[in-house]
Amino acid sequence: MKRLSIIIVTYNSENDIFDCLDSVWKNNDLAADELEVIVVDNSSDSTSLFAAIRERYGEQVKLIHNTHNGGYGQGNNVGIREASAPVVAVMNPDVRLFEPIFKSAVRSFDTDPELVMLGLKQMHSPTKTSSKSFCGTFMMNGYAQVLLTGLCNRFDWYLSRWMYIQGSFFFVHRQKFMEIGMFDETNFMYGEEDDIHCRLGRRFGYGNIRYNSSLHYIHPLHVAKDRSLDYEKTKILAAVKLNEKNGYSRRDTILNRLRNIRFLIFMQRVKGLLGKSDPSRMEVMLQLRNYLQEFERS
Repeated sequence: MKRLSIIIVTYNSENDIFDCLDSVWKNNDLAADELEVIVVDNSSDSTSLFAAIRERYGEQVKLIHNTHNGGYGQGNNVGIREASAPVVAVMNPDVRLFEPIFKSAVRSFDTDPELVMLGLKQMHSPTKTSSKSFCGTFMMNGYAQVLLTGLCNRFDWYLSRWMYIQGSFFFVHRQKFMEIGMFDETNFMYGEEDDIHCRLGRRFGYGNIRYNSSLHYIHPLHVAKDRSLDYEKTKILAAVKLNEKNGYSRRDTILNRLRNIRFLIFMQRVKGLLGKSDPSRMEVMLQLRNYLQEFERS
């Protein structure tokens, strides 16, 4: 009987997926027949990838070629529908495990029938913990979001009402997740965590979304992406759309993000006085502030 189904959505992920899968099997502490791994490939041609996975792992991995690239959420929904375990883990292909965590995570759901979602401590490496495991929602005041996200991650204080779990790797009760409609398939990418947090919290209570700082995983820091203006704009547009769906106005989302950016600009200027500024990051934030101001007036 399967106790855990892991869903991994890939898109041209040949450079990531094998290390990811190797880490899953190396650190699996469930019985072999209790773990199900499903790879959903959104690439146009999955032939060579699937052949390499099959050669390496045999029948241990269930392979699904998606009918179309419907985005991150749609691909995960395909895998979740195929899953047979009561607990599902959504995992990015660039996530790496370095310790056994499955048994403890599954036991959390077995012993607590109210639990709907479980987050873990995200790390950049086994020894470097300066990563964000959760973030303040886009429905939070932008100044408070920056301060609380930084402070609470530093001390592992997860405020379930106001913070969403990072989407790179998390566990969820499959049936309850399906009850809220799973991932929103009208959203191609970004903002999924905030949307899921809102819908799960409203349906089952925010206190049933929990974080366990003793369970860890590695998710590398993608600096180039973090400094991209287009990336930031895409995230904002996704947040506006998903927040409106959840009853939070476009204007309030933009204002919160504008406050957020102004605070980050201030922090960069303080760092500049200390000789620690990041000019490229500062330039992106200034452009993003101008974009948001125009967006607000439109």
